[in-house]
Amino acid sequence: MQKAADVLRSFDIPFSSHVVSAHRAPELLEEVLAELEGDGTELIIAGAGLAAHLPGVIAGRTLLPVIGVPIAAGTLGGMDALFSIVQMPKPVPVAAVGVDNGANAAYLAAEILSLKYPELKKKLADFRTTTKMNSKQESRIDL
Repeated sequence: MQKAADVLRSFDIPFSSHVVSAHRAPELLEEVLAELEGDGTELIIAGAGLAAHLPGVIAGRTLLPVIGVPIAAGTLGGMDALFSIVQMPKPVPVAAVGVDNGANAAYLAAEILSLKYPELKKKLADFRTTTKMNSKQESRIDL
């Protein structure tokens, strides 16, 4: 999840971090969600390994969009987490990114937020342009 935090910081997107277990501390999870909904939080990125219950539990308890990050843990390398996240029942969706891909979760969060914040949309556009230019330069070097 560190990569998600790094990306959010790079776009100057304020965020808070919480470590909460949906299984071991359901009351704490409810408190955190109430706090997030009350403070103007606009979406949630939730990482979870193994059965990956956390993103789905969060989505079932809030109307905020939830992006789930499956974490490679245990013997299945994160596939169990990925399936748990993408197989949410209707009408409780959770967006999913690749296993251990917190960076993509943050990029998706930035894209969602850019619909409301024009200055963020500009930062994303500039980033994409720079990224494309750098990848073209790198591929020229590789040839």
